[in-house]
Amino acid sequence: MLGKNQTIVTEFLLLGFQNLHNFKILLFTVFLVTYILTIICNLMIIALVLTSHQLHSPMYFFLAHLSFSDILLTTVIVPNVLRLIWGDGGTISVAGCIAQLNFFASSVATESLLLTAMSYDRYLAICHPLRYTTIMNFNLCLQLVIWSWLLGFMIVLLFILPISQLQFCGPNVIDHIFCDFAPLLKHSCSDTSFIVIEDFVLSFPVALFPFVFIIVTYICIFLTILRIPSTTGKQKAFSTCSSHLIVVCTYYGTLIIIYVVPSREHSFAINKVLSLLYTVVTPFFNPLIYSLRNKEIGAALRRRFQYSTGFWHESRRR
Repeated sequence: MLGKNQTIVTEFLLLGFQNLHNFKILLFTVFLVTYILTIICNLMIIALVLTSHQLHSPMYFFLAHLSFSDILLTTVIVPNVLRLIWGDGGTISVAGCIAQLNFFASSVATESLLLTAMSYDRYLAICHPLRYTTIMNFNLCLQLVIWSWLLGFMIVLLFILPISQLQFCGPNVIDHIFCDFAPLLKHSCSDTSFIVIEDFVLSFPVALFPFVFIIVTYICIFLTILRIPSTTGKQKAFSTCSSHLIVVCTYYGTLIIIYVVPSREHSFAINKVLSLLYTVVTPFFNPLIYSLRNKEIGAALRRRFQYSTGFWHESRRR
């Protein structure tokens, strides 16, 4: 029920980085360049996996989908952040706000499940190498990817639908860079207790269970690596999963700081910076981490560059 002095809100005002007005051009340029490079780098990973026969393996199949998830995640957030920076804030409709939250949460959930599938792949490759090709066949890879995308979107939809039925009251100002879950619920004048409980329950299959599964698989991986007699063998085994481990630590570390540590311990400015870590920085660094630390991707990239350079020189001769 609405109070006498409450009015229904049809749009929100996202403040963005209004306190950094003097650095508007610099911020806009940094975000724009980072976004463009993120799209290019992740598309490069997808193109390499599709066109290089040396990368036709389960790990790179999952990596291509992870790159696509990163593209979706950053595209849902960054273009609107650019609009907020340039306009010193901006409005977004309630429907647009909920849609942004839907695609943002879905891509985050999907990425969590894809990272889980990748950890299972590394577990089989290191702990059960003789059975790896038999278990991790194309059908299983395809099923893991399909279920990651389906569950990511379906589970998020279960709590987005109740949110879409809420009524929102003034004030309509959100001191954030996008429509996140907690700031949106604070502006609701409806009873949100069910949604809070539902969000807590649904976080188990898309966040807690995958996180625990990844920890368990890496404990098994480390124990297996420690049993390898030669130092060279240990280094080779660890190198096959080091990139994935770095991405997992960055991804879950940021989410835990934001969503597990009580929000009262963070200022609005700190929350914005932390949000940028997994909406802007992580999608940008993921392909760089795999490119710099993975010899096969580096080799495929060099072959592609040499082929393109050779083709260009041949065209000039003609």
